[in-house]
Amino acid sequence: MKATRRAFLETATGAGLVLAFRFGEEDARAAGSAAAFAPNAFLRITADDAVTIVVGKSEMGQGVHTSLPMIVAEELGCDFARVTVEMGGVNKAFVTRGDLGYQVTGGSESVRNSYDTLRLAGAAAREMLVGAAADGWGVSAADCAAEAGVVTGPGGKRATFGELADRAAQRRAPRHPALKDPSRFTLVGTRAHRVDLPAKIDGSAVFGMDVKLRGMLIAVVARCPVLGGALRSFDAKKALAVPGVKQVFAIPSGVAVLAETTFAAMRGRDALVMTWDEGAGAQIDSASITKELAAAGKRKGRKARRNGSPGSVLAHALKKVEAVYETPFLAHATMEPQNCTASIDGTGCDVWGPIQNQSDALSAATKVSGLPASAIRIHTTYLGGGFGRRLESDHVLEALRIARVAKVPVKVVWTRDDDLAHDFYRPASRHQFRAALDADGWPIAWEHKIVSPSIVARVVGEKVPLLGSIVLDPTSVDGAAQLPYAIPNVEVRYVRQEVGVPVGPWRSVGHSQNAWAVESFLDEVAAAGGKDPVELRRRLLAKSPRHLAVLEKAVKEAGWGTPLASGRARGVAVHEAFGTVVAQVVEVSLAEGAACVERVVAAVDCGRVVNPDTVEAQIEGGIVFGLSAALHGAITIARGRVEQANFDGYPPVRMKEMPKVEVHIVPSDAAMGGIGEPGVPVIAPAVGNALAALTGKRVRALPFDAASFAAEPR
Repeated sequence: MKATRRAFLETATGAGLVLAFRFGEEDARAAGSAAAFAPNAFLRITADDAVTIVVGKSEMGQGVHTSLPMIVAEELGCDFARVTVEMGGVNKAFVTRGDLGYQVTGGSESVRNSYDTLRLAGAAAREMLVGAAADGWGVSAADCAAEAGVVTGPGGKRATFGELADRAAQRRAPRHPALKDPSRFTLVGTRAHRVDLPAKIDGSAVFGMDVKLRGMLIAVVARCPVLGGALRSFDAKKALAVPGVKQVFAIPSGVAVLAETTFAAMRGRDALVMTWDEGAGAQIDSASITKELAAAGKRKGRKARRNGSPGSVLAHALKKVEAVYETPFLAHATMEPQNCTASIDGTGCDVWGPIQNQSDALSAATKVSGLPASAIRIHTTYLGGGFGRRLESDHVLEALRIARVAKVPVKVVWTRDDDLAHDFYRPASRHQFRAALDADGWPIAWEHKIVSPSIVARVVGEKVPLLGSIVLDPTSVDGAAQLPYAIPNVEVRYVRQEVGVPVGPWRSVGHSQNAWAVESFLDEVAAAGGKDPVELRRRLLAKSPRHLAVLEKAVKEAGWGTPLASGRARGVAVHEAFGTVVAQVVEVSLAEGAACVERVVAAVDCGRVVNPDTVEAQIEGGIVFGLSAALHGAITIARGRVEQANFDGYPPVRMKEMPKVEVHIVPSDAAMGGIGEPGVPVIAPAVGNALAALTGKRVRALPFDAASFAAEPR
């Protein structure tokens, strides 16, 4: 399969389940009498009773190497404690319905879009094993059952899965295997220990940085420090004189320095003499970007949603509220910087690394190596964080291009400085609001105009068949266009304004900006109408039961309305993202003018839950990620150069800043939602609303540590 970025939005959707299951049937026939019973791409059982479940989604800390195998194991009826989990290569069976033709891990879709496919995979294997046992015993399959890796039958008959593997492999996979009634689940919905944690604790887990090959060289790349700049010339004489440096040559992204060790490669890069063509990017700076977005906000933009006549209502309103909110560019700052290892010879190409987009990596390898897809092997390691950054394949392309020239295996390594200076950043954005209130202080009109660069246009190009011209980027209005509040007159518009900074998906994408702006402004509307923020939300969510339920759970557990210690205040926010609704109530205080988040109470409705432990961990992790951005996160630019170079200038939340966090899962019959990202968008507005309640000052530009608060709470 040749995959391109453009195919990300061009490929037809909806075929994932069919492809996966038909592929499984073909595998079952091909297995013949082999000792390994491999009825589909997701499962392998050998005569020694070893059960291996293959996962086609990248494990970057979100727990899919536990949750996805749980689904297969539930239907199969094996002993989950004895399951081995294996990362799969590139395979059409791993493309799920939400991936738009790509084998990719993103969009909080891994579990919810694989759920049906994996149930069928496990159920088909179970029926084949049971059928093999029943035939051997001369009994009806209806009188047999599979549990804990054993098939049992009448009269105390029993056979392990391993004993049945050979005979089961002779059977045809059923097209429509019977699925368990969820009321009979014994694994799905229970807490399971993460299968990847032991290896991560004892250090045996292999991340991209851990890959070692015989004869491998380490490469670092000198890239233009100016956004959009290019190499004009270079002198490698001093670099080649550094002990351990073996080769120096130009590639499209800069100058590659290859050496025996990472230290030697970095010293060699430091010794390079380079001349850059800085281009127009040298004129970019943060102040000019802010002005560009403000000027663009005067344009009408493209309509994303319209109900009623908000303009007319606002024109005649007795009371109006207006505000502008802003968000900065943000980097992904994964704990493991970008890296990739590649090896190309005349017969094959291998790629090892922390890859979030296997299809794009395969496409890059076919393009660079000139080899067919059948000669390429993608080996996905553990990812030391992804957050959308590794949906890009720039690190893969660099490794492949360098390996092709070097003619030896090459690991390309980025430093933290490289990572922050050459990211695909979350877009900066501007949010212009107007609201009208009735005589009783309830909102009756709402206008929201979003101004930002377009992620979709950068990824897929200016025009794609599914979207037409990129004038309305759906990711830019996520969570704003779907405003859940029952306001009769609503308009949401989008103005695309490119500013010369490369942008890309950042954990929760547009939700991370829009929830901050929407939920913060809603509190301003509540204050203008003399309403309690929770009471306002209750009234406006009366016809949105999921939102109302998580709100009620969060405020109840947080003790909303009960007295707090002096110098503390609470704030609340509710948001739906990726099919999951989250509410958070926070308690804040001030210390020497800085915001201190003391406690976070979160409630979440993500529909059916596979592993409650994963749900709680992802909400907690999302809070840490979102709080880091809210308190500290900002990428600033001067003369076309990113000013932040490491965690001293772009810090995550430190342990001393970490609040107490409680997560409450709200039981729900709703369709399964995602969980990797929905915890992120809610924390910033909840903190902002709490700080406004505490100080009387409304901060409308993130991060909070750049804001000035009163020395004492009001």
